[in-house]
Amino acid sequence: MTAPSKSAHLLGQKIGMTRVYDDKGISSPVTVIKIDPNTVTQLRTMETDGYSAVQIGAGDIKARNSTMPMIGHDAKAGAAPRRKHAEFRLEDGAESGWELGQVLTVGVFDDIKYVDVIGTSKGKGFAGGMKRWGFKGQLASHGVERKHRSPGSIGGHGNNAGKSGRIKKGKKMAGRLGGKQITARSLDVIRVDVENGILLVKGPVPGHYNAWVEVRPATRLYRPKAAKVANG
Repeated sequence: MTAPSKSAHLLGQKIGMTRVYDDKGISSPVTVIKIDPNTVTQLRTMETDGYSAVQIGAGDIKARNSTMPMIGHDAKAGAAPRRKHAEFRLEDGAESGWELGQVLTVGVFDDIKYVDVIGTSKGKGFAGGMKRWGFKGQLASHGVERKHRSPGSIGGHGNNAGKSGRIKKGKKMAGRLGGKQITARSLDVIRVDVENGILLVKGPVPGHYNAWVEVRPATRLYRPKAAKVANG
């Protein structure tokens, strides 16, 4: 049974970036995503869970490196232990179109032109304002203290509601950079290689090499791409 491609999400690994050429010789930068067969490991229903969703598992892992609960959980779907699991919501009652143990391949994206890729960006630790927000820093001329990478005065951005002089929330300052969930939206699908389980998408994808990412059909297109789809 083939799952509806409009709602299928798949787990894969970011392999790296390369370039491909079309029939006109135009080069496109692409990210290579390795998507091995995914297995439906659990179905969430309104009766038992209060919502409808599908859980998928991907990636091989030795049983000794997994846990007994996860081994038993995947065994209910007739699958070997899976390294990575993810869940995506469905409309109420839509889980009836799926089967426990169902295998999904990258072929579900054959007719999809644009996808969203969800991943965790590279963590870069504590960073200053120039690296984190792109501030230009202080002047580099004579008379400036040796604090050229300082963000400058922040007192003028205090709360003037008469309660305190605290800095308003969200003020762009030094802090932790990266390590957050990022969704790269409306990426062009350049090539789908079902035989090798490879998906090529145009542009960058969050995360380091071999990082796990979730790929889904684009949920909200940018205007130019939406117009292109509308015009066929």
